[in-house]
Amino acid sequence: MTAAPSPTGGTPQAAPGLRERKKAQRRAALVDATHRLVAEHGLDGVTVELVCAEAGVSPRTFFNYFATKDDALLGHSPWTLDPGAAAVFAAGGPSGHLLDDLVTLLAPVLDDPPLGRERMHRALELATEHPRLMAHHVAWMDQQKDRLLDVVRSRLGDASPQLADTVTGLVLVLVHSTFVRWEAAGGTGEAEEHARAVVADLRAVVTA
Repeated sequence: MTAAPSPTGGTPQAAPGLRERKKAQRRAALVDATHRLVAEHGLDGVTVELVCAEAGVSPRTFFNYFATKDDALLGHSPWTLDPGAAAVFAAGGPSGHLLDDLVTLLAPVLDDPPLGRERMHRALELATEHPRLMAHHVAWMDQQKDRLLDVVRSRLGDASPQLADTVTGLVLVLVHSTFVRWEAAGGTGEAEEHARAVVADLRAVVTA
């Protein structure tokens, strides 16, 4: 197994093995099948059984990847932070400014979503059209909190647990607002650029 270079110059990440690649392909196929069916039958006209038939898998296989049809539609997959970026962030870098460093930490996830930019664009289009999906997406984002809390606590050191929780919540706001802004731009531009625009807005609100 070869190693892929870290975007931050930290410890390289191991390239995914065959098993991981097959799982990623199956997850993407389920998302694509769900998107095709919803485009044809509408959101309420699609069931998990229809998705399984379209993708050629069993319901058991489907539920190994997604908890609900809406999760497949939105392409929900576990977050993975780049280990090198996380180590640099926890150590106080790369810039020493918390908000700017949060953008750097999240840049790989923002610019290269696990299921790709096209699928993310389709999912956000649907979430924008259907408030139920947007609410589900926001709730899912909150569930990712624990994946971020440890690295934020490492960065803040002896700071209060309440501050770490606040900063982690801010990360979720940053990610969600970045993707909404990216979708409003028609899926164009680099997600990291949109994230820095969100940070600028946050700074303006706080200092107003």
